[in-house]
Amino acid sequence: MRYVKQKSTGRYLHAESGGDPSKSEHLQIMLTDTSRNLGIDLSDLEADYADDAVVLAKYKAQDLAERSYGQHRRQAYLSLKDQLDLIYWDKKNGTDNWEKHIDKVKLDIPKE
Repeated sequence: MRYVKQKSTGRYLHAESGGDPSKSEHLQIMLTDTSRNLGIDLSDLEADYADDAVVLAKYKAQDLAERSYGQHRRQAYLSLKDQLDLIYWDKKNGTDNWEKHIDKVKLDIPKE
């Protein structure tokens, strides 16, 4: 997989499969397009090839790092439907699974 990364921030900006590593013009086209589309100077961009899994893992880590506290919490909570289901069964069975779930999310992702 080929990718374009911003040098000054280390942020991955674009990736795509394909291209021929022996042909430098494939990377140059990606650099030029990314520079034009995002308004970033070419001197602040680098392009290269890497294993698909490596690039995808970097994108995932980048995405997680950029999420806000609220986004992290929203993703960690069960859906509203599942929470209501837990509340129903907690009342019926005398359990506290819903409260445990909420407490775990709050413990794992504390307020900023």
